[in-house]
Amino acid sequence: MDKILLMLQLQNQLNDATNGEDWTKGFTKNARKINWKRCIYMECAEMIDSFSWKHWKSLEQEADWDNLQIEVVDVWHFIMSLAIENYAQNMRGGVEDLALNIANSKAFETLNEAQAEYDTQDNIIEKVENIMRLALDSTNTALEELIDEFFDLVVMSGLELQSLYRLYVGKNILNQFRQDNGYKEGTYIKVWDGEEDNVVMKRIWEENGDIKPDVLYKELTKVYIALHKE
Repeated sequence: MDKILLMLQLQNQLNDATNGEDWTKGFTKNARKINWKRCIYMECAEMIDSFSWKHWKSLEQEADWDNLQIEVVDVWHFIMSLAIENYAQNMRGGVEDLALNIANSKAFETLNEAQAEYDTQDNIIEKVENIMRLALDSTNTALEELIDEFFDLVVMSGLELQSLYRLYVGKNILNQFRQDNGYKEGTYIKVWDGEEDNVVMKRIWEENGDIKPDVLYKELTKVYIALHKE
């Protein structure tokens, strides 16, 4: 439960910082409407592009598993945000209550015990499209089913609780870094020497197994400054 709680707390803090502390009411501090479901299904569409699914192109190309895992983590940001909002608006409790309920679910047990293995492309795409179907339902928020389906996707994508946690914390730090370096203003440079910043972040994590979040932020700063100094 500790890792789930920490991820929910970090997501809540990030949303407070980027959208204002009343974001659970459904609007940003600039009175823009928030639609977490749309965020989920749009990211899922990007996730499918990790595979060579287009029948009019080569179907032999290897799946981009690294990108798939990054997109899975991006979807997790939005599912957690939707869940926190849902609990707040329906008076179901705070992030601690949400974390406890998630940790007691059967799907979480599977995630906690999973081995790092990839499923087939067709099975993963089918799972992603089911998550999209749930997110596209504007009349009902099947939150528990959505989370269960997502945890299935995590396992199918070669991740488990520890790797999901590490990638999430890494992406959370990267999102903070982006915000601090002009992402919202449009001045942030996302491609670093031919690679997306997501890839650079993931590599730093993998090369430094015991790196702490604040040190990761400093490492990202060093690389960014070195690549983009005038």
